Amino acid sequence: MSDLITLHPDAQAQLFTDARTANTFTDEPVSDAQLRAIFELAKYPPTAANTQPLRVLIIRDGEPRERLLAHMSEGNRAKTASAPVVAVLAADTDFHDTIPRVFPIRPEMRDGLAADPVARERMARFNATLQIGYWLFGVRAAGLAAGPMAGFDADGLDKEFFADSSWRSLLVVNIGHPGPDAWFPRLPRLDYDEVVRHA
Repeated sequence: MSDLITLHPDAQAQLFTDARTANTFTDEPVSDAQLRAIFELAKYPPTAANTQPLRVLIIRDGEPRERLLAHMSEGNRAKTASAPVVAVLAADTDFHDTIPRVFPIRPEMRDGLAADPVARERMARFNATLQIGYWLFGVRAAGLAAGPMAGFDADGLDKEFFADSSWRSLLVVNIGHPGPDAWFPRLPRLDYDEVVRHA
């Protein structure tokens, strides 16, 4: 079936079929230029009204990494400590402030969302989550491995890093080159006929 996909087979493998969640990393660095290239590729997913609520906190070594580790679940601490770079992917619940610039055909949406913080947070989280999938593909496209993790104390992390902002953490992602025994065995995937119905 891969002959029906126009993306080159090598790219299909890099982004999809051979790509895995990394659990160990080498000490080879990840540059700021690589992180910017990931962003420039990953900024194009569809979001409602082009709102783009995803925000990214990059954490390298030192005191910020120690502060992050305190909020990771025990099973995620060692790999988070060893990754060259960690990205905290967050939703900006005040994303509506950029609507006049990113969705100029309906700038009045900003005011409607400003008056409804519950709907605004729901919209922020949903659309930032859409963007996260593209971010992970951007990491893979850069020839790097991603280790996405939801095992952390989100409230504690938000108080630690985002106390004075409208950012709310969604996912922590280790980024780097895979180290020894980086992969768990590939687990089964569901089949087409189990997942897809035709109406």
